Amino acid sequence: MVTQLTSNHRKMQLIPPLLITRDQSYQAKVRKSKEIWNLHNPHFSRSSGIIFFLLKGQVPVMPVPQRPAGCPPGLEYLTQIDQLLVQQKVELAEVILGWETNNKYTVKNSMGQQVFFVAEENDCCNRQFCGPLRSFVLHVQDNMGQEVMTLTRPLKCGSCCFPCCLQELEIQSPPGNPIGYVIQNWHPFLPKYTILNEKKEAVLKILGPFCSCRCCADVNFDVLSVDESTKVGRIAKQWTGMVREAFTDADNFGISFPMDLDVKIKAALFGACFLIDFMFFEHNK
Repeated sequence: MVTQLTSNHRKMQLIPPLLITRDQSYQAKVRKSKEIWNLHNPHFSRSSGIIFFLLKGQVPVMPVPQRPAGCPPGLEYLTQIDQLLVQQKVELAEVILGWETNNKYTVKNSMGQQVFFVAEENDCCNRQFCGPLRSFVLHVQDNMGQEVMTLTRPLKCGSCCFPCCLQELEIQSPPGNPIGYVIQNWHPFLPKYTILNEKKEAVLKILGPFCSCRCCADVNFDVLSVDESTKVGRIAKQWTGMVREAFTDADNFGISFPMDLDVKIKAALFGACFLIDFMFFEHNK
């Protein structure tokens, strides 16, 4: 249940109304959370009149920051963060039956606040017969349920022996408006990608390890400058424990990038995380 602190909360139909509680310890926690948020976000726009807090047992959601000029609607969240945690939800049908279902992810910032929710749109035949090579459309929603990004991957051959059939991903924000691309580069041994802007100009490179299978350790994909001389960020597939790694394909990823990086390029790196997940870690156990 979300608590809304706003003077005109009746106008906001998507947010549940404020609940009055006599739990003084909880009220103290709310006040402390507000103090922490104000300390870390001095430029938060109070004109929106909304700050989100979750009641006991719930995950807090990130408040809506002010949207700067030129920022696509919904991507203003990315202007205030330099790290994202992408957590794939465990599906019981996959664990028990081995039946591939549409993937779902929650996306949080470094403070543990939920930023986005991601859901795959796909049909049964594509999921079961094409497996991790399948084409997909991922819908990225904010905490209001508004779709702010669409990630689209076409169906292509996955063999490294055919450089003409390399993988790619298109990032749209708002949906229907391309703002970036992730293109796989051919290499006989290493995973390599190029991040392109909306004009399809190379902006960044991604270089992965020779072996993506590691026990009890993270698998890091370095984000580099175009000339590959400077490391500017990282996409890391995080080790989630022996049981989860052995019996599910639900993975956790950490994404880091410079705070002042163009928000559209941040969105492209965010999209690259899902392409990497499907190509290297989306396998039925």
